[in-house]
Amino acid sequence: AGFIKSPLSQKRLAQDSVELYCEAIGNPIPEIQWWFEGNEPNETYAQLWDGARQDRVKINATYNLHSTSTISIANLTGDDSGMYECRASNDPDRNHLSKSPKVKWIRSQANVFVIERPNIKAHVTEVSDKLVLSCNMSGPYSTIKGHAWMHGDKVLHKDDIESPFTSYTIEGKREEHSGIYECVYKTDPEIKEQVTISVAPQVMAYKKSEHGNEGDTGVLTCKNPSFPPVTTWSWHKNGQGVSAVNASGRYIIKSSGNKTELRILKLNIEEDTGDYRCNATNSLGSGDATVNLRVRSRLAALWPFLGIVAEVLVLVTIIFIYEKRRKPDEVLD
Repeated sequence: AGFIKSPLSQKRLAQDSVELYCEAIGNPIPEIQWWFEGNEPNETYAQLWDGARQDRVKINATYNLHSTSTISIANLTGDDSGMYECRASNDPDRNHLSKSPKVKWIRSQANVFVIERPNIKAHVTEVSDKLVLSCNMSGPYSTIKGHAWMHGDKVLHKDDIESPFTSYTIEGKREEHSGIYECVYKTDPEIKEQVTISVAPQVMAYKKSEHGNEGDTGVLTCKNPSFPPVTTWSWHKNGQGVSAVNASGRYIIKSSGNKTELRILKLNIEEDTGDYRCNATNSLGSGDATVNLRVRSRLAALWPFLGIVAEVLVLVTIIFIYEKRRKPDEVLD
């Protein structure tokens, strides 16, 4: 057996996760095991298995043409620091309790250093239609080589300032820029902290006015683009909850996260025409939007056609009467 890829030593922050990768080749296909030796003076190697350390250890191995194995450890603590060893062997007696294998396990090692996470204080302050996001790192930390500010995958700002304090200014009101932002410290390993701008739901209707034909299904939709996400959606008509007036069972509400949809089956002109209000609630409050629904008769599409036919008939009648009443031309001798 021989290694194609060996695990690489890594630095990680406490509470983060780490992944080590090992790949071996041989005939027959070798088995891969993972072993660990901690940093304590008297600690010896112990084998790791899938589900170890209160299910924080996950091992995924595949044996197809050659052997590959990935070990991942979640929610790291200082006790996870140490030497991780990938062992591979294809000797038939490799796991025999009394016989020694003819070919010993080959080994490849990688060190994992778990560093305590420094304390970062995050703030959002409002100053005359501006939002100032800031992060301040305290406690022991490695050399800072700069910062970045992120919103999702978008990089908002970068610098090379070697300071524990960093800030980013957003022009506009809180309601327009809610969401999760991140200050990123260029250290080894990289350190991130979330800065959240939270608001009550800023509910919007996809369309303020919807139209539907009698007998068809009407669909009214509202969304909430703000943060934090909506915990409860509800629909109201004429001040009453839709569920309270749903005796006919024609109303179906589908809500998922920051979107809600009200479907009205078999639209009725008298019963369903009117204003519908969607209401959203999160941890900071509630917000709503109104959608006006107009239900048209099934014959509505025929009226323009019937109007044109009537106009043509009127014109033909006028022409016919005019021709009848006109004096005949004098016949020349």
